[in-house]
Amino acid sequence: MKKNLHPAYRPVVFRDPSVGFAFLTRSTKTGDRTVEWEDGKTYPVIDVDVSSASHPFYTGRGRILDTAGRVERFNQRYGKM
Repeated sequence: MKKNLHPAYRPVVFRDPSVGFAFLTRSTKTGDRTVEWEDGKTYPVIDVDVSSASHPFYTGRGRILDTAGRVERFNQRYGKM
């Protein structure tokens, strides 16, 4: 690999402040703020809007659309003209 071509790959904490969920992983992205992690070391932190702890698909709080009801209403209004 060429030198000085690829960005640095380092440990970073991604945090979802809406639910208080955070995880440590490695990334080329870096933040301007830092946080002290459970191991006592300080890492850059990146705040995210949605994570697996807050997304409705993963939490089971998602809405299920009644598509059959919508189709029936459409057919009642416009189906038999």
